[in-house]
Amino acid sequence: MLTRENIVNAAIALGLLAAAFAAQAVGQIFYITLATRIVILALAAVGLNLALGLGGLVSFGHALFFGIGGYAAGILAAHGFSAEPLLLGIPGTTQMPIIWMTAAIACGVIGVAVGAISLRTSGVYFIMITLAFAQMVYYFAVSWPAYGGEDGLSIVLRNKFPGTNTMVPMNFFLIAYCAMLVGILIVALIRRSRFGTALEVTRQNETRAAAVGIAPFPIKLVAFAISGMITGIAGALYADLNRFVSPSMMSWHMSGELIVLIILGGTGRLFGPVAGAALYVLIEHNLGEVTERWQFFLGLILLGTVLFARGGVMGLLAGKARHG
Repeated sequence: MLTRENIVNAAIALGLLAAAFAAQAVGQIFYITLATRIVILALAAVGLNLALGLGGLVSFGHALFFGIGGYAAGILAAHGFSAEPLLLGIPGTTQMPIIWMTAAIACGVIGVAVGAISLRTSGVYFIMITLAFAQMVYYFAVSWPAYGGEDGLSIVLRNKFPGTNTMVPMNFFLIAYCAMLVGILIVALIRRSRFGTALEVTRQNETRAAAVGIAPFPIKLVAFAISGMITGIAGALYADLNRFVSPSMMSWHMSGELIVLIILGGTGRLFGPVAGAALYVLIEHNLGEVTERWQFFLGLILLGTVLFARGGVMGLLAGKARHG
């Protein structure tokens, strides 16, 4: 169905792709890296947007999954390069698909555990419990000397993807770009499914949902776990982009950044995280060259968005959201 929002979504997707190819054509490798950072942060926010936008779960601890994905990439790569096995003799690897699968499984399991406790609360209590879990793992990573502790862990060479050289910036951008599109597709399919409808009904009114036979807790738990899995894969990509992973990927600042991306782009919109990530990175890059206090201006923009454009960039470009 051709709608205004679909046209805007296509324009954003094609615009990012065109920007990367244009940067390659003029030999500006830095801007390809900038575009790669946009799509990876967008993927992380796409995961959070499933929980926040569709399920109404305001998680302030999603950096937990982002960091776990990053450490999955760093630890597996470290053991893959050294040929030293992990616990129980499990070998390391430098293959991205295996790393992504490991990150997704780890984040899914931890998402179920964290969600099983956090979802027994609501409102500000849910926000604080998710934050507490993320901070606990953050401090564990800081005090984990085997993998760098507070100094973090370097990845000697970017992990491998079958059939391509990931050290070529454009190749890695295309891998991250495709991962972002797959993440958006997964969320779109969930939103249009019976599960997605049940999740949205639960967000609107749990009592009515229970009255028609929908159990809110397991619905929200599954959504929270899937959300964490998507964000975890983004974390693995982010570690490969920087060839470095550190506890800062799990800090509350990172969780706040992901929420900011969603608010700027448009809560609950499929391409809202992409628009928000693009705006955020461009503000950081352009204003960061002018002043060290660029966050002040970001705060003003965020304040203006909350007060006058609550639909974010997507609300301004595509109009009021339509669900169904």
